[in-house]
Amino acid sequence: MTNVKVAGVTVDTRHFINGERVASDETFTNTSPIDASPLGEISRGGQREVDMAVAAARAAFPGWAATSPKDRAAIMHKIADLVEERVSELANVETMDNGALLRSHLRGVMPRVAHNFRFFADYLVNDLGHPDFETRGHNNHVSWDPSGVAALITPWNAPLMLATWKIAPALAAGDTVVLKPAEWTPLTASLFADITAEAGLPAGVFNVVQGYGKEAGASLVAHPDLSRISFTGSVPTAKSIARAAADNLTPCSFELGGKSPCIVMEDADLELAATLAVEQYDNAGQVCLSGTRILVHENIADAFAEAFKAKVATLRQGDPRDIETDIGPQVHRVHFERIKGFVDRAKDGGANIVFGGEPNAELGGLYFSPTLVKNPEVDSEIVTQEVFGPVLTMQTFTTDDELVAMANGTEFGLAAILVSGNREHADVIAKQLVAGTIWVNCFFVRDLRAPFGGSKKSGVGREGGTWSFDFYADVKNTVVSPNGWKE
Repeated sequence: MTNVKVAGVTVDTRHFINGERVASDETFTNTSPIDASPLGEISRGGQREVDMAVAAARAAFPGWAATSPKDRAAIMHKIADLVEERVSELANVETMDNGALLRSHLRGVMPRVAHNFRFFADYLVNDLGHPDFETRGHNNHVSWDPSGVAALITPWNAPLMLATWKIAPALAAGDTVVLKPAEWTPLTASLFADITAEAGLPAGVFNVVQGYGKEAGASLVAHPDLSRISFTGSVPTAKSIARAAADNLTPCSFELGGKSPCIVMEDADLELAATLAVEQYDNAGQVCLSGTRILVHENIADAFAEAFKAKVATLRQGDPRDIETDIGPQVHRVHFERIKGFVDRAKDGGANIVFGGEPNAELGGLYFSPTLVKNPEVDSEIVTQEVFGPVLTMQTFTTDDELVAMANGTEFGLAAILVSGNREHADVIAKQLVAGTIWVNCFFVRDLRAPFGGSKKSGVGREGGTWSFDFYADVKNTVVSPNGWKE
């Protein structure tokens, strides 16, 4: 079977290579986290399919690279138009595939897919550039040349939106793309491939190879004909990719894990602080940016805890297709058991579980209850390692020095949330935090003009605005002398 019906939408389960559908001899089963129902048998790619896709992308590269920025941008806007026409289809399929809230997909996630394409199309035409400058009478001109084939390996927590954070700037830069979506959530990547073809993107410019990381992913990142590799996922996988890429000196960009602090200062607005803290349960805790370590000043810890607990009690966990649901299931049984293992080990070690700490007994399946662990040991794994589920910890501090040490006390540095009533004090603390993004009295405000990425083991490189083009393009400086001209 090459097509399946998911939420009433027909999805092709084959790879998309050189503008055509390609089946594999082997398949893997894709299931819905909502109820464990099978969604379809997906073509399982490996070396053969990767070689075909990279060859197609390499062959298509000269033509796409020679396409003017204006014409590239026009096709990208057409892709955005078609995404907007199909928001409902994409949202419903992705909710079935990864269990995230349908209301979030409809209102924010899928519209953001279109926005990603519009932004980078417009940035390419209107904003990408650097002023010429002079060196001893010589003119310097900076330009961004297409680099070649970009391999993009994307995660399962917001499959299409996070993929297009990479696809859009890569295509805008003039690169061709081979996408390897996460094996747990391959469906919207397939739908998106159809959209690119309908929009008039030339064959071979965008390709999708489905499969497991150890097969399709490993074959892809080791391929000698790549010019760029961009990966979002775990630190161990990034290390494997870096080792494979090293043999070919393929430049890599990594957006990796997080264990971000959510800091509540003594003078913080408690209502705002509790509201922002509850938001860290978004997408069942499967958000790399989440401030999962709540650090609250000891003088207001009790008052904050009560306000936070009251807000958590209003959350509704259940079927993500229900518009009233606030928290859905975990994405996969393997991941569910990983989360449960973290919490079980914390309980075995004597941790104070304020609420949650167990699977949701009423719902069963892959639904894990929102959990708060109070005052765990500073060096315990529940504090230092990424759980990536609806599990938060709460610790107290007394001085700024103690706070900063705790906030920066993990190997990660992706983001930080700071809730404070004093602008000057907030600025002092923010400057000392090691993180790629810091939100002060807010959360998840993301502008594509801003740099996005992590410090320490949370990543290598930055995405957004010119930073994206710096990675996907070959940045060139042309120095022109005032001498030697005959005209």
